[in-house]
Amino acid sequence: MGNTFGHLFRITTFGESHGGGVGVVIDGCPPRIAIDLADIQAELDRRRPGQSKITTPRKEADVCEILSGVFQGQTLGTPIMILVRNQDARSQDYDEMASKFRPSHADATYQAKYGIRNWQGGGRSSARETIGRVAAGAIAKKILQQYGSIEIIGYVKRIKDLEGIVNPEKVTLAQVESNIVRCPDPECAEKMIDLIETVRDQGDSIGGVVECVARNLPRGLGSPVFDKLEADLAKGIMSLPASKGFEIGSGFAGTLLTGSEHNDEFYLDEQGALRTVTNRSGGIQGGISNGENIILRAAFKPTATIRKEQKTVTQGGEETLLAAKGRHDPCVLPRAVPMVEAMVALVLVDHLLRQHAQCDWS
Repeated sequence: MGNTFGHLFRITTFGESHGGGVGVVIDGCPPRIAIDLADIQAELDRRRPGQSKITTPRKEADVCEILSGVFQGQTLGTPIMILVRNQDARSQDYDEMASKFRPSHADATYQAKYGIRNWQGGGRSSARETIGRVAAGAIAKKILQQYGSIEIIGYVKRIKDLEGIVNPEKVTLAQVESNIVRCPDPECAEKMIDLIETVRDQGDSIGGVVECVARNLPRGLGSPVFDKLEADLAKGIMSLPASKGFEIGSGFAGTLLTGSEHNDEFYLDEQGALRTVTNRSGGIQGGISNGENIILRAAFKPTATIRKEQKTVTQGGEETLLAAKGRHDPCVLPRAVPMVEAMVALVLVDHLLRQHAQCDWS
């Protein structure tokens, strides 16, 4: 249970961090969507470990294989299976964690729920599970681009107390990918990189915030009450490893404003379309997209597995100390960017298909 996401565009991820491989089965993808393996691989390369000096040194090429659902470069409308084989697992690094629970990790809760856990790399709680999401997200992006040039761009907004100055209305993918920390503010990016390296050398970790913008969306995506668009976006984002917070539009800052200050006033543009002067709603009102850019933020905690010695308890109930081995990101933010984009794409394509199934509009 809990391994499947979506309604009409459904994904099921599989595999463990130190197993034979990880991947995804996608069901509900429309037929005749042009799929280039290079497009999927490009997204996985943005997510893969070992890509820079500030990410985990685990060396995985994360080469993807499409095993079904695509023929002669087009989707068939049948289930698509994508597999990435694990190549550089070092399970011996986790021997101590077979009996000791890592503070703030999933070890203790998985043991409590199932009575058994894969302690080698964390099993399903590892961020390697997100390979399937990112691969599926690449296909979702293709559908969204084909539908109406819908564009999704995520970037690192803040790491610890360092916050970049970024305009979500104008930020480009090239700006995001111009540095290894994926912050479009180059001056702040350099400070972020220095901070991550310092914290890593201390055997510690730090967290931060990823901001994401979705542009060129049609009006009408989302449903009232339980299937509000921002509710599904929140679920998608909060299902990511290490995620601890979600905001859309003004978010918590909106609580400091009055209604007259916060409301997005309407006007008609040159084509007679209904628009808003401001976008404090973050592109969604009443759970339904209003045609403005969707702007959201995801908070990620510091990586739980660190080299600094910490107090913990063994599986047998004895108090002890743990200085974790293994290869881990000192900060998950740079690699979390494509993960956030993928979850946004998966939610939006699912709601796009649901809208077309429910309503007669173009």
